[in-house]
Amino acid sequence: MTDKAAAKLKSDGWSVVETSGFVHLIGPLWQRLVDGRHEYALATQDKHHNRRGLVQGGVIMTFADRSCGMTARYISGKPTLATVQLDTHFVEAGKIGETLVSRPHVVRATRSLIFITTEVTVDKRCIAMASGVFKILKNE
Repeated sequence: MTDKAAAKLKSDGWSVVETSGFVHLIGPLWQRLVDGRHEYALATQDKHHNRRGLVQGGVIMTFADRSCGMTARYISGKPTLATVQLDTHFVEAGKIGETLVSRPHVVRATRSLIFITTEVTVDKRCIAMASGVFKILKNE
């Protein structure tokens, strides 16, 4: 990630999400709260490219999964959830250097499941649509 991209995100009110494991490899992930709604960002870098030089679909899916899962965790107040299902539709290619944004929307929350949708966008372009189901796990 370039210093310029990080400075732009910071100036727009974004803060870095602490991550570990696999998600740490694709990050840094950014988050902010706008009008009570969680938003997430990923500034794409060369490490995110596929063979065509565009953003790898798996990066987009991981970003959608993590942003929806984090929102489910905030909404439920529970620390541990698992993705039960994630449906992703790729709408347009993302280009390296663009910043992906996800603004998850909770469709329904029950005692054990949370249903969430999001669009992954770049500016006003929709790159992908995702719909997920997240299971609230019992604390171990």
